[in-house]
Amino acid sequence: MLADHAEAYADLVAQEVQAASARWRRRLVLGIVALASFGVALVLIGVAAMLWAVTPDAAMRAPWLLLVVPGVPTVVALGCWIALSNEAKGNGFETLREQFAADMAMLREVSAS
Repeated sequence: MLADHAEAYADLVAQEVQAASARWRRRLVLGIVALASFGVALVLIGVAAMLWAVTPDAAMRAPWLLLVVPGVPTVVALGCWIALSNEAKGNGFETLREQFAADMAMLREVSAS
């Protein structure tokens, strides 16, 4: 019975580690995409500003593109940043802590009687 209980704890730890790893990977990917998109947006904003400065207004065929092109990576960066900030900030391993507390309470109850 004790071996079964230890095996159940091992399974619970494996599940918690897997869940924590998935959360960490998601946060890492969101952070990298947000940072890369922000960098691309900054470069494109600089290019758009230079093009706007050197091109006469009459020669521009689609001046709205100077706003739209850098706007796309900016929106992606903001979306990733918002998703990253809305992520649950839990410590993880809550189920394991609850199970351990329940087992300790049961052991105290048994040892007290």
